[in-house]
Amino acid sequence: QVQLVESGGGLVQPGGSLRLSCTASGIQFSLYTMGWYRQAPGKQRELVATLTSGYRANYADSARGRFTISRDYAKSTIYLQMGSLKPEDTAVYYCKADRNGAEYWGRGTQVTVSS
Repeated sequence: QVQLVESGGGLVQPGGSLRLSCTASGIQFSLYTMGWYRQAPGKQRELVATLTSGYRANYADSARGRFTISRDYAKSTIYLQMGSLKPEDTAVYYCKADRNGAEYWGRGTQVTVSS
């Protein structure tokens, strides 16, 4: 059974930082492209960042320069280090594993940026 479990969300003030984690089980983690997506209330889910098994990273324009995606193969975990957070970053953040059209999603973790 495939599971992706996100953690690390919470309430943070504008300008602050958070690190999200997503631990995968039930897949051969090293073969999958892993990514972070987010969905704000009333909006469609959107890409934040992805990272291939070959460490090729791709960022949304809104994330580039402020967020960093990384992965730890030993822990089957990906991270999203977020900095300079803005109120518009408020959303549920989801982890995704993708390989050859097979995709799996986590249940999400809430990030709220507010003073």
